[in-house]
Amino acid sequence: MAFLDKHKAIETHATLLMVLSLLVVTIGGIVQIVPLFYLENTIENVEGVRPYTPLELAGRDIYIREGCYVCHSQMIRPMRDEVERYGHYSLAAESKYDHPFQWGSKRTGPDLARVGGKYSDAWHVDHLMNPQAVVPESVMPKYDFLMNNVIDAKYIGDEMATHRMVGVPYTDDMMANAAADFAAQADPNSDYAGLQERYSKTNVSNFDGQAELTEMDALVAYLQVLGTMVDFSTFTPDASR
Repeated sequence: MAFLDKHKAIETHATLLMVLSLLVVTIGGIVQIVPLFYLENTIENVEGVRPYTPLELAGRDIYIREGCYVCHSQMIRPMRDEVERYGHYSLAAESKYDHPFQWGSKRTGPDLARVGGKYSDAWHVDHLMNPQAVVPESVMPKYDFLMNNVIDAKYIGDEMATHRMVGVPYTDDMMANAAADFAAQADPNSDYAGLQERYSKTNVSNFDGQAELTEMDALVAYLQVLGTMVDFSTFTPDASR
């Protein structure tokens, strides 16, 4: 009863309650924040993770612009049902160059963290053009207009520079060749050797099957890279972390 009486005294004294609450929050904050200053990196370095190519980066912008993240997460949780359905659980390192990252819990459609390489370019184009023709029960809207939206590399260098400012390791060579790499990835007949040297595991394809470079090319290029950077057949988690 004595303890309850003291607790009542705290609850009925506004100033004392405020001071003690501030003290508790301060201690909790120190315990959580201070250790971070002594860590060189809070994200495990994983072999294979690279910055997005200029075309993939443009496709990611379209993905965000069209609200694809509202219905599709890119976060596979370490639970058996999710791993069985979607593949290896998501690693923080896979999203370290994402601004903003696409992790979340909302799924009207399937998680897309491992969609890269799962379907052909033609499948993605057909699905984006008319989702119900591919998946009859889908409630996804049509994005057929992307086939007619021609794009160029006018602003891609500026965007890469912005991402570079927040820590994405785009090199001077990548910056200098941004426009050329942007076009080369969607043209199998181009000289794309330099592109593949700068960006490992780069998928070069005429993604939408048209002569012109469109937003459909960019979006499919982005979808096809998701989950393909890390070789999970050889990946071993860092047990020390």
